Amino acid sequence: MPTVIVKESQVAGEVRGRMVEGAALLLAKQGLQATSFSEVLKATGAPRGSIYHHFPEGKDQLVDAALDLVASRMLDGLAQQGGRGAVEVTEYVLGAWRFVLERSQFRAGCAVLAVAVAADSPGLLERAAAIFRAWRSCLAELYVRAGLAPAVAARFATSVIAATEGAVVMSRAEQSLEPLRLVGEDLLEQARRLSAP
Repeated sequence: MPTVIVKESQVAGEVRGRMVEGAALLLAKQGLQATSFSEVLKATGAPRGSIYHHFPEGKDQLVDAALDLVASRMLDGLAQQGGRGAVEVTEYVLGAWRFVLERSQFRAGCAVLAVAVAADSPGLLERAAAIFRAWRSCLAELYVRAGLAPAVAARFATSVIAATEGAVVMSRAEQSLEPLRLVGEDLLEQARRLSAP
C-alpha cells in the first residue's frame, strides 16, 4: 500500500476549513451570541490550539470567515442561473431556502441575518451589509439579463432578498414551510408580471 504524505499546511487548512464550516452552521442554527469558540470546537472536533493559530484576532475573525463562506455559496449558486428567466431565477432562490429549512428540520436559517440582527461590532455589521448588497447586486444583474429594466431589476432583487429572509424566519418559528410557500407564490407572480411583454 503506498504511503500518503500529508503536508502540514494541508492538515492545517482542513482544520481551519472545518472550523469555518462549523461556525457557519452554528450561526445559522444558534445565532451570533451562541456561536462561541468552545461550541465550534465541540461541533468540529478541532484541537483547542487551532483557535489562536487560525484566528488570532478572535471570534470576529472566525465569524467573518464563516460569512465569507456563506456569501460565496449563495453567489456561486446564483452565478449558475445566468441566462434563465426571472421566474426561474426566483424559483432558485426560494428552492435554496426551502432546502436549508428542510435539511435542517427548521433548525437553521440565514447566518448573515443572524449576524446582522445581533452584531455589536461595526465591522461584522458592515460585513453582513456588504453580503446583502452583493446578493442584491448579483440577483439584479440576473434579472436584467432576463429582460427586466435595471431599476425594476434592482427593486425586485431587494424585494426577493428581504421577503425570503423574512419568510425563512417565520418558517423556522412556525416549523412550517407555509410562510415561505406563500411569500414564494407572491414573488413568482410578481416575476411573471414583470417578465410579461
